[in-house]
Amino acid sequence: MAQALGIREVHAELLPEEKVEWVRRLRARGGVAMVGDGVNDAPALAASDVGIAMGTIGTDVAIEAGDVALMRDDLSGIPELVSLGRRALSVVQSNVAIALALKLVVAVLAFAGLASLALAVLIGDMGATLLVTGNALRLQNVRNQDPSP
Repeated sequence: MAQALGIREVHAELLPEEKVEWVRRLRARGGVAMVGDGVNDAPALAASDVGIAMGTIGTDVAIEAGDVALMRDDLSGIPELVSLGRRALSVVQSNVAIALALKLVVAVLAFAGLASLALAVLIGDMGATLLVTGNALRLQNVRNQDPSP
């Protein structure tokens, strides 16, 4: 699983306090994702940048402590989760760029006296909303794609 995600370092079979200590050490070097399912994993899940709880076999404490809960007892969903997260971030960034660009165009047109209030609302507000919503809907097509980074 780690190889499929490009993870270079994996630590397993640790006591709860050792898990938290490893998460803290690794966070000093960059982002940390922790996968767990039990009460013993909850502190490390909470301490990590992204806590991934195994939803159906996980305890309520682990699910509450995690940021994400997988609803299958199968770690093979983690590459799909990472892929979806990366795509979602990309879509959010492009949506911000689209919205700002439309607002800028409308502002320039308004200062030049070429845009009425109705045009500004139609393009700058409703148009931006429709475009970013349509762009975000692309995330529904994520299934059955290669999860490699």
